[in-house]
Amino acid sequence: MVYLSQGLDASLLGLLGLLIGSFLNVVIYRLPVIMESQWKVECADLAGQALPDGEPFNLVVPRSRCRHCGHQIKWLENIPLISYVMLRGKCSECLTPISLRYPAIELVTGALFFFCAWRFGATPLALVWCGFSAALLTLAMIDWDTTLLPDSITLPLLWAGLIAAALGLTRIPLADAFWGAVGGYMSLWLVYWGFKLVTGKEGMGFGDFKLFAALGTWFGWQALIPIILMSSVIGAVVGVAMKFSSGLREGGYIPFGPFLAGAGLTVLLVGPQAILSMVGL
Repeated sequence: MVYLSQGLDASLLGLLGLLIGSFLNVVIYRLPVIMESQWKVECADLAGQALPDGEPFNLVVPRSRCRHCGHQIKWLENIPLISYVMLRGKCSECLTPISLRYPAIELVTGALFFFCAWRFGATPLALVWCGFSAALLTLAMIDWDTTLLPDSITLPLLWAGLIAAALGLTRIPLADAFWGAVGGYMSLWLVYWGFKLVTGKEGMGFGDFKLFAALGTWFGWQALIPIILMSSVIGAVVGVAMKFSSGLREGGYIPFGPFLAGAGLTVLLVGPQAILSMVGL
């Protein structure tokens, strides 16, 4: 009966994760566009120019549309996973293929939510880690697409980790969370400046510092080494795969944020000690 109840709770939260995953697809696409629009407005203000008024564009409006033909997506066409199968992966209007990434993100979000509920039960702690997982997945995909790690996600994630530690939700002492933030930020900051002084180039962005600091608040300073090791392993595997498949971008640049986020999710799934054991430490 215990496992039945646990499985039911996890399944319900997993279904919620599918719905949240559908919204994450919206955030992943729209947030960088919103940021770009805000930059244009700020630049126009500094130049004393006025931008023409356009259609409101945020995370809520306008309603989702096909990027190819502009067809407004109906609610029946927006049911997580099911609609993709019913539409056979194509727009109902112009039959343009819909990227498999959309249902994949919904499925991954649902799986992460299911895991959190299975591990932590139907508790506020499970919801806290669900939010953490959703934020990391969103950051990973935005950084992969645009090489941006928005402050509007990384900074709240950092503060949420500190608050969760202060409330005892993550079972990480507040002091460990604080030094995790300091160590995470400063370690990559030093690497950044060391690399720039030696090569004259920028090896990573400031968003990576903030994301690593946020991970430090959620897992404590003790997890920083396992996280950076795992992110390096994931990055190496992906980089080699992309090189052999000729998938590297111009200049061979790969954003580091997705690998940090992947390492953070790995620590959530298996724990930092398991990662150290995997690499023989």
